[in-house]
Amino acid sequence: MSKNLQTVDWMSPGANLTTYMQGVNAVAVLSAEEEKALAEDLYYREDLDAARRLVLSHLRFVVHIARSYNGYGLPLGDLIQEGNVGLMKAVKRFNPEKGVRLVSFAVHWVKAEIHEYVLRNWRIVKVATTKAQRKLFFNLRGAKKRLAWLTNDEAKAIADDLGVEVNQVREMEQRLSARDSAFDAPTDEDDESAYQAPALYLEDKNADPALQVEQEDSERDSYGRMAEALGELDERSRDIIHSRWLGEDKATLHDLADKYSVSAERIRQLEQNAMKKVRAIMEA
Repeated sequence: MSKNLQTVDWMSPGANLTTYMQGVNAVAVLSAEEEKALAEDLYYREDLDAARRLVLSHLRFVVHIARSYNGYGLPLGDLIQEGNVGLMKAVKRFNPEKGVRLVSFAVHWVKAEIHEYVLRNWRIVKVATTKAQRKLFFNLRGAKKRLAWLTNDEAKAIADDLGVEVNQVREMEQRLSARDSAFDAPTDEDDESAYQAPALYLEDKNADPALQVEQEDSERDSYGRMAEALGELDERSRDIIHSRWLGEDKATLHDLADKYSVSAERIRQLEQNAMKKVRAIMEA
């Protein structure tokens, strides 16, 4: 094994990016014949050292792709690390019999991992979840020629080019133009603007544990008194109250009149008398 491979083996882009770059560039590029031989060793004989050499020889390729995502404000070292994960997945799945170079096969896997990382970390709130939104997210920034909002013609041209609706272009443009806001107001914020902090207007006034316990106790006491009051009624009066007020399907006076073979007016009188008894017991 070459000295270059031994040197780059322990390097991580997150530890010292400059040293990592130097180590990556020091690894010799494989010829087509060398790459095919190593790929066959891995594919047919599961040679892990061959896999390692294939990965190391293509690390500079990952760096090249990761640099193109610098505009999202994420650490380059992290972008490279995620791209390396994609490279390793590509090496594992590479079939030397397909007649293509590893770099052509791996580009999809490298970009896929970097895409996922960018979408997870670019904003606190996800800005792209559907396939169309992901396509827009990674193409709209480059398609815009200036910082101003897109004109109708520009939005339509981008929509036609990417195969999406114009309203989807507009929606993603708004998402890209938005920014994350801190939940609490900055410590140096003046009183006139501090009131805009989400911590001040997103507070749930009903989330006080003491108030919740008090409300639950009150409801429990009310239910208990209600059950006690209903227990003091005769069976017919209790059924009338339940059918008229407590059941899912509310009965009418005429329904109960037919049930008990009395007039609707008599049912109304029984209901009023029962309600008075219930109130008196609950308020005692």
